[in-house]
Amino acid sequence: MIQNNKNTTVETELQRLEVRVGELLSLVQQLAEENRALRARQDNLSGERAALLQKNEQVRASVEAMIGRLRLLESGV
Repeated sequence: MIQNNKNTTVETELQRLEVRVGELLSLVQQLAEENRALRARQDNLSGERAALLQKNEQVRASVEAMIGRLRLLESGV
């Protein structure tokens, strides 16, 4: 009877562990997908940042050129 009780306890514990391992596997898959999505978003944002930096540099150069032309006009050349 004691052996039968131990077997039942072991089986119950194994079932509990099996459920927990399944939950953990599900969580790992969810986190992996979330990680992939975040990496894709980061890549997208990095591309946008690079484009904005380039545009900012173009605008800065344009403004500097305008200031240069205004100075030339102001000096009477």
